[in-house]
Amino acid sequence: MVEIPAGKNDAGQRLDRFLKKYFRKASLSHIYKMIRKDVKVNGKRAKQDSMLSEGDVISLYISDEEFTSLREKKHIPKTKIQFKVAYEDSDVLIVEKPFGLLTHGDSHEKKNTLQNQVQGYLMEKGEYQPGRERTFVPSPVNRLDRNTTGLVIFGKNAEALREYSAMLRERDSVHKYYLTITAGEMKGPFKLEGKMEKNEKTNTVRVMPAGSNEAAKTMKTAVMPLKVGSGFTLAEVELMTGRTHQIRAQLAAAGYPVIGDAKYGDPEVNRRVKESCGITAQLLHSHKLVFTGGPLAGKTIIADEPGRFVKAEKTIFGVER
Repeated sequence: MVEIPAGKNDAGQRLDRFLKKYFRKASLSHIYKMIRKDVKVNGKRAKQDSMLSEGDVISLYISDEEFTSLREKKHIPKTKIQFKVAYEDSDVLIVEKPFGLLTHGDSHEKKNTLQNQVQGYLMEKGEYQPGRERTFVPSPVNRLDRNTTGLVIFGKNAEALREYSAMLRERDSVHKYYLTITAGEMKGPFKLEGKMEKNEKTNTVRVMPAGSNEAAKTMKTAVMPLKVGSGFTLAEVELMTGRTHQIRAQLAAAGYPVIGDAKYGDPEVNRRVKESCGITAQLLHSHKLVFTGGPLAGKTIIADEPGRFVKAEKTIFGVER
């Protein structure tokens, strides 16, 4: 028998999800089989959706060999820190992600990611000790594409991660604003609303009319032009829902494609801004988070535009804001 005490960061999880994180090499069907036959919580049988509390003891009636075979040692590769800290307290870390960095790993890149850099940063500060955590790792609450820059929120503990994730889902406690430069001159502020259809093979989104497919997810975006001229617009965009490629797809569908955007942009415009500004990917920057609820109510966190954005703005419009 093996006993696993649930710690503070393990509390509030379903039993099956805790075990799946703890035994990363086990399939979900194997986890369910273990719960039916080989697992007790505080000496009693428990269901897969039983919620764990701090101090609960999970007893597993399995061999040492099986226990070892299903476990996966935590390994956090050392990576150079490239992000800037925009805000930090004991529960949350808000960082500025640079251009070209993945928020978390994919099938091609597992080492140099923002998540690994944040975990290394917190380890150096002594605020995260992988050897003491059974299932928790500091993780991002929101995600930015590799070539989108700006603010990403990380939960330092499980409770904060759940709280800030819920705040973003509910959309009434934190408001996300982006800066971009688009082709086309906007006449004034406007709102975009539509449905999305995602093509998994091409990883692109098609924007459909708001009243079209009831089963499709809704996309809502508010757009405020800040500077207009030379056939371009500098705009601040509020992301009112959080869908894949939402800003890029909706602005393109409205006739204002983000400059440098290879998926949704105008190829001729992209060629020109590459020659004049050196822009080779979408110019999109998550520059402001406004908190109206939760622990950070009343706070506004701002990330300055990166150098590529400043250069493009000055080249296109002639003066800086």
